[in-house]
Amino acid sequence: MRFKFDLNKSRRLRENRKRGIGFEEAQEIFSLPYYEDSRSDAPMQFRVIGWVNEQLYSLIYEVREDAVGEYYHLVTLWKSTREEQRLYEEFN
Repeated sequence: MRFKFDLNKSRRLRENRKRGIGFEEAQEIFSLPYYEDSRSDAPMQFRVIGWVNEQLYSLIYEVREDAVGEYYHLVTLWKSTREEQRLYEEFN
């Protein structure tokens, strides 16, 4: 699984107290059980809810392709809301 993202945006997310992590750390979501659903159709985006550093986060990503093949383009992330926490608990 390959990931790409905007390094400046990742830095801004990490510096934001409400977010607390960047995309580098957020990749951990995919290594543990997570909940996933479709977020939007144009462009096709997905939301994943999972654990990073003992905190539940929600992450939006798009599947893109380059000369090497498919990769996940990380769009944004935030600490999961109560509703998202319930979704995660219900399906995991």
